[in-house]
Amino acid sequence: MTYVEPEYRRDTRYITDRITADGRDGWPVEPGRYRLIAARACPWANRTLIVRRLLGLEDALSLGLCGPTHDQRSWTFDLDPGGVDPVLGIERLQQAYFARFPDYPKGITVPALVDVPSGEVVTNDFPQITIDLETEWTAYHRDGAPDLYPERLRDEIDEVNSWVYTEVNNGVYRCGFAGTQTAYDDAYERLFAALDRLESRLSGRRYLVGDQLTEADVRLFTTLVRFDAVYHGHFKCNRNKLTESPVLWAYARDLFQTPGFGDTVDFDQIKRHYYVVHRDINPTGIVPKGPDLSGWLTPHGREALGGRAFGDGTPPPPPRTNEQVPPLS
Repeated sequence: MTYVEPEYRRDTRYITDRITADGRDGWPVEPGRYRLIAARACPWANRTLIVRRLLGLEDALSLGLCGPTHDQRSWTFDLDPGGVDPVLGIERLQQAYFARFPDYPKGITVPALVDVPSGEVVTNDFPQITIDLETEWTAYHRDGAPDLYPERLRDEIDEVNSWVYTEVNNGVYRCGFAGTQTAYDDAYERLFAALDRLESRLSGRRYLVGDQLTEADVRLFTTLVRFDAVYHGHFKCNRNKLTESPVLWAYARDLFQTPGFGDTVDFDQIKRHYYVVHRDINPTGIVPKGPDLSGWLTPHGREALGGRAFGDGTPPPPPRTNEQVPPLS
């Protein structure tokens, strides 16, 4: 008999080394030295793709993309010719973890920052990675890059991020991987209580904190953009769809249509990851054809609430040709 944990608990013991301007952890910020390994399917990695785009770090920090599916061992580079990352020369992200920790006992996760000269993973601490891109890599931000983590708002951003992570970002996973009816019921109630709280908070303000985009919006967006495509059905988060929450749906569309957000999202990869990899939840591996995605490009009306997406900054330029996602169909 297989024992199933009643309540889903995420392992948050990450590699906590940081890449900083002063190199205090032994990893100084250097353009071209590190490679961001991400997957468009993963919401935690999607955050780094958005922040890298908004800040214009493409020249300073190269990008390797894993495919949407993987086995129990590791994310793989099956999108690249020959299934090998062209910079690191590896087939599996696991190889970068093992290069530094030969007996690494935990999950091989994205996003990860890898030191190109040594081929070793530096960190997979996804909450800290985007903060450091915003605060430690400032010498390499593009002209007009927005301040996504302004000092005057950091306490409020941190507070919002804390409960959004617990109740929403991770809340959908608590629903999807609940091992008992009681655990699922509790997770469901907590998730939708938090979404109702967000619906209220965003009814009179365009962004989560302040009057421009911040780290808080990035973190919420990557869950909302996956909600109807995956979490509503696959994870049983089905009180209502995102499209049935007027404020959150308008807010999510506003962000999706903002340069740097929707142009990092690949719905096909998102669906293939969840429905194919999670065979314990979806044993057949069948990927649903829906939902209709055309609504993401419809007017949202959020301009009436004021605010400026990039504050005193400017939008990022279009994505580079080799980093474009397929258009909505």
